[in-house]
Amino acid sequence: MKKGIEKIKAAKDGGYSYMERLYQGKKLGIWISLAVSLITTLLFLLTKVIKIENTAQLSEVLGLDLQEGGFSTSYSTFNMLSFVHKSGLGAQGLFAMILFAITIITIVLNISYLIKAQKFSSRKSNIKIYEAGQYAMVFNILLSLLVILFGIYSNKILGLVNIFSHSVLLYLIIVISIAGFVVIKRMEAPERKLYKELGFFKELRKNWVLFMLLLPTILFFAINNYLPMVGIYFAFEKFNFRDGLWSSPFVMFDNFEYIWKADLLKLMKNTVLYNLVFIILGHIFKIFIAILISQLTCKWFKRLNQTLIFMPHFVSYVILNVIVYNLLTYETGAVNTFLTTFGADRIDFYNTPGYWPFIIVFFDLWKGVGYGSVVYLAAILGIDKTFYEAAEVDGANVFQQIRYITLPLLKPTFIILVLFSLGNIMRGQFDLFYQIVGNNGLLFNATDIFDTYVYRLTMTNPLNNGLGTAAGLFQSLFGFVVILLTNYIVKRKNEDYALF
Repeated sequence: MKKGIEKIKAAKDGGYSYMERLYQGKKLGIWISLAVSLITTLLFLLTKVIKIENTAQLSEVLGLDLQEGGFSTSYSTFNMLSFVHKSGLGAQGLFAMILFAITIITIVLNISYLIKAQKFSSRKSNIKIYEAGQYAMVFNILLSLLVILFGIYSNKILGLVNIFSHSVLLYLIIVISIAGFVVIKRMEAPERKLYKELGFFKELRKNWVLFMLLLPTILFFAINNYLPMVGIYFAFEKFNFRDGLWSSPFVMFDNFEYIWKADLLKLMKNTVLYNLVFIILGHIFKIFIAILISQLTCKWFKRLNQTLIFMPHFVSYVILNVIVYNLLTYETGAVNTFLTTFGADRIDFYNTPGYWPFIIVFFDLWKGVGYGSVVYLAAILGIDKTFYEAAEVDGANVFQQIRYITLPLLKPTFIILVLFSLGNIMRGQFDLFYQIVGNNGLLFNATDIFDTYVYRLTMTNPLNNGLGTAAGLFQSLFGFVVILLTNYIVKRKNEDYALF
């Protein structure tokens, strides 16, 4: 009787109850979805999914000898960019880059699911594992559809029929990925119900008012931050106004190669070292000034000092250039005038690179420390006064209170601000360096940073937008990697201090 009931239930469930059965510690559905993930990964890695059916006709349209150029008749999503590069068919460039990026994401998601599924346990929640599997299946389907669309798009822009086609294996990937997604979704549903965790769409339906309130913020960032990121494509093409952004010749990494040959290591060293000094010394002095101001008891004197240390922040870099020049110029500079008054020799600052790291660091601190101390001052004022009162009762003096109360409680603020600063570690303060140093080639070895180099590069090549975009993209990626690594280290030490 019991077996009969189980069979009827299995029939009603469409056989899905069998997916719940455990085999070697994992559900049958998990094994099936893992097989799908492994098969699709191997197919994308090993299969040439894009084919060129008529090379003779394509050669005639492009005006290229495909045989002499070393062109192949089939490509994977990984090396399709090489065809676009060699053929100069810029209209395919962005689409081929999207295919490449989606391929990388798809492979990573599938491998991630293969790894996470090894932690499956029938005694705890596996929702995160199911989510990883769903993402992998969705991207398998998305990548397959994009490859099919790529062939249609390529034929259309060339005005030809059936030149570019796709492998029939893509349909197999779509079918088994849909099946894998459905299996995972059905296994996930009971666990979400058991642990009372809503999916995205149920959460959206339940709290749609809150999502509507988020919509203006999402639109703002989409329009002002994410939409302009399309301009990254400049970095991979040789832009000209005749063909425009989407059809200019695709040069892949040529712009990055040009920057690499321009003594990139020196630029990176200067930029990173200057920023490290700015960050370390800057935060130390900001904390120091914030503590000093917080200890002042006379209100008018406290306000006066706050005003005075804020003022350099509002001095423009052009005015700062005038101040530095009048201080350091050889003939009439204030410093040399002071030295000669006491019988010392003049110093030729503008022809001696060794002085400038100290000069630049000094004026950066002079201009930014006062304003930057506001955050630390606000954090100090937010500390509960009862801590200090208890410390006074215990006999702690001012210095002990600072050491054992103020500094430890400033630690979270310090870590978060440093993490924010590290994101721009490859972005130098262009205004500071350019206004103080200018185009003085004698000082470039000690003062040239990425931003000043890119400025000179784009000024000498005003129509080559790709060089400037490539440099900016490199800076952003470098900062992104630094943030991820630093945040990971902080998270390992103390999760509460991490940004994400």
